[in-house]
Amino acid sequence: MVAAAGVLGLVAGGLAALAGSGSAVAAVDAASAATGLGSNWYASAPYLMPEDNSPPDAAAVMDATGQKAFQLAFILDKGGCSPAWGGTSSIDTDTAMPAVIQTIRAKGGDVSVSVGGYGGTKLGQTCGTPEATAAGYQKVVTKYGLKAIDFDLEEPEYENTAAIRNEIGAARILQRDNPGLYVSITTAGTNAGTGWFGQQMLNEAKSQGFTPDNYSIMPFDGGFNGAAAQTNALVRFNQILQTTFGWTEANAYAHEGVSLMNGRTDAAEYFRQADFQAVLDFALAHKLARYTYWSVNRDRQCPGTVDPGLSGSCSSVAQNDWDFTKFTVRFAGATPPTTPPTTPPPTSSSPGACTDPAWSAATTYTGGAKVSYGGHKYHAKWWTLNENPSAGGQWGVWSDDGPC
Repeated sequence: MVAAAGVLGLVAGGLAALAGSGSAVAAVDAASAATGLGSNWYASAPYLMPEDNSPPDAAAVMDATGQKAFQLAFILDKGGCSPAWGGTSSIDTDTAMPAVIQTIRAKGGDVSVSVGGYGGTKLGQTCGTPEATAAGYQKVVTKYGLKAIDFDLEEPEYENTAAIRNEIGAARILQRDNPGLYVSITTAGTNAGTGWFGQQMLNEAKSQGFTPDNYSIMPFDGGFNGAAAQTNALVRFNQILQTTFGWTEANAYAHEGVSLMNGRTDAAEYFRQADFQAVLDFALAHKLARYTYWSVNRDRQCPGTVDPGLSGSCSSVAQNDWDFTKFTVRFAGATPPTTPPTTPPPTSSSPGACTDPAWSAATTYTGGAKVSYGGHKYHAKWWTLNENPSAGGQWGVWSDDGPC
């Protein structure tokens, strides 16, 4: 399945190799890493490609949204078990990323780095052992003074038993050797939660006695139709985590996360702001461990035609700049800055005739169910019984779809 990077050209061939001798390149000192940044920010860090897909200015995004952390993507193998940005720009001679990281940290933020992604050659495929794979990733942790790292495990190593063993083993070793390091595992999502290869990955983690801060699925590019399908996949993935690790439902949610894709996906699914809000409501209500999305580069409306098709640098849906990043800010527990609307809000009008069935306190509703109440249309975000739609609020199960 096409997942986080998809066909956007996000991995192979997109990064220019950076010239210069190693002695001329200043590594990011670990002591310069942000201090006091809570794990809630690493759990909300959206993906950002600083060297591809018309990268936005991270500092400007921070000012506009209040976001404090970003997930920089992606580390791949340049050859011979050698970590490099996009598989081309060796971390040994990298001067671009340190500048981006220092800018973010100077504003009180921090970064996580994502290794893997869709396509390309991963260290787990070439390094031979978990120890060698971990040594390659340790170079990344040390150079950039990281306090968080994300393992984005999907194709092609996703289907390679030896590679997954190396990647999971490397994550376990990094967790052991870097006390306090925040480790997330991101993998493909399906309507059943995750697929056969996702289950294989979980089984490998169990066999190694490894527990990351979270396992996050990507519920898109798999025949998903709106937020109700995504939250249903999260419920099913929760059940998989319970069965695999013997966790309670609450403990499974405490180790579960979601990684969304804003706007048009590779499979021509569309996820708009209302979908992100519904999944955010679910994540907060169930105390999920992570809520993030791909990608900040796409968090702006496409110029000209709103939907020109799939793009790596815009969302292909109607939006204001950084609309989707503001959802990750809310998950972190912060409030995005308020800015005046660019256009006046529509004037209210009297409700028309409602065609959806009237809400009933005696009826059990499941996610996606539509009702009418008080002249407004509503849809259920998840299972509910005897919860009045007009109660609303951040924790409400019903989403107000406007007047009839």
